[in-house]
Amino acid sequence: MLRDGCRFCGTLLQHVFLDLGMSPLANSYLKAHQLNQMEPFYPLRAFVCERCLLVQLEEFESPDHIFSDYAYFSSFSDVFLQHAKDYVDMAVERFSLSAKSYVVEIASNDGYLLQNFVARGIRVLGIEPAKNVAEVAVKKGVPSCVKFFGTQTARELVAEERRPDLIIGNNVLAHVPDLNDFVGGLKILLAPEGIITIEFPHLMHLMGLNQFDTIYHEHFSYFSLTTVNQVFAKHGLTIFDVDEISTHGGSLRIYARHDEHHSKPVTERLMALKKKEEIQGFATLAHYLSFSEKARETKRALLEFLIRAKREGKSVVAYGAAAKASTLLNYCGVRQDFVDYLVDRSTYKQGHWLPGVHIPIHDPERIKETKPDYVLILAWNLKEEIMRQMSYVRNWGGQFVVPIPEVRICP
Repeated sequence: MLRDGCRFCGTLLQHVFLDLGMSPLANSYLKAHQLNQMEPFYPLRAFVCERCLLVQLEEFESPDHIFSDYAYFSSFSDVFLQHAKDYVDMAVERFSLSAKSYVVEIASNDGYLLQNFVARGIRVLGIEPAKNVAEVAVKKGVPSCVKFFGTQTARELVAEERRPDLIIGNNVLAHVPDLNDFVGGLKILLAPEGIITIEFPHLMHLMGLNQFDTIYHEHFSYFSLTTVNQVFAKHGLTIFDVDEISTHGGSLRIYARHDEHHSKPVTERLMALKKKEEIQGFATLAHYLSFSEKARETKRALLEFLIRAKREGKSVVAYGAAAKASTLLNYCGVRQDFVDYLVDRSTYKQGHWLPGVHIPIHDPERIKETKPDYVLILAWNLKEEIMRQMSYVRNWGGQFVVPIPEVRICP
């Protein structure tokens, strides 16, 4: 659905933040019988609101379509499993959670995080719109509700007297087309003295580290602390603390409470980060409009590397069939003429083809068979984990390459 107004404040959108051309839905992996069928492409264009400075995409496909059969399962990443465990350890201690507590996670995926609360005897509920993913969580003993979250779902849960002490939302805020309905639902659902923690990729890192490939249709919005603070304040929620964390190339974890819950004062750490964003220009429109050339230069550099490698008779494969891989390869026009195949640990992606560019996805073991000269790490946020797992590539002289923040061969 085309929209003229900002999804937060309604201001007419006139300023393009970044235009990545036409692209398919990043997680719409193809099966063999679909390769010769017509494939929908949509403009992949991000705008910035001149009033609230929210960076956002147009909505072309409904969340119901995007998440009806979702292919992202968090448990296939060792890094995310450890991140989840570390978070639960922190939350239990910091918020004094016990068997009397109640925790709700929105977009709980396959139960990778909540399973750690269950193991501690803490009551949980996962809210997950993708039925196929929620079913995996239930098999792990994580109670899951297959719904989209918003004010209606929040009221239904409150009517059942289920107001949580802790609400978690990791990497979900960007996926919400109706931002006000979602945050309004948080306000309704949260217990009077409860805490909300939300994690999302930090726009400051996206721009500073040239992470343009994290822009795709399934992400409707991109947040600075400056803007997300406005969104929560509108709905009677105070962001009182923030952590800068390493996931997804640099994210924020914000801590929020009801405005009237004064026992959690705003921290100096939060104020310092807001000041840092202000100094870097995140309170001015001009800063946002300076970003697009970085993406164009990365496209040129990646194509130059691939052309040179092919002219030298080198073989190139890619690791990571994540959404960012679809954005990058479709934007650069890279198909099997440059990249022989992709590998991914997710068995739900293996045997499929990446949308748009139709590069086949295999098990990582295939790399041992073909011994490529270069492994292009498209899941660059997991590059350390990937290079450890695939260290044997160096045995035959193979090298790892990352495209973001700039194209470089890893030592």
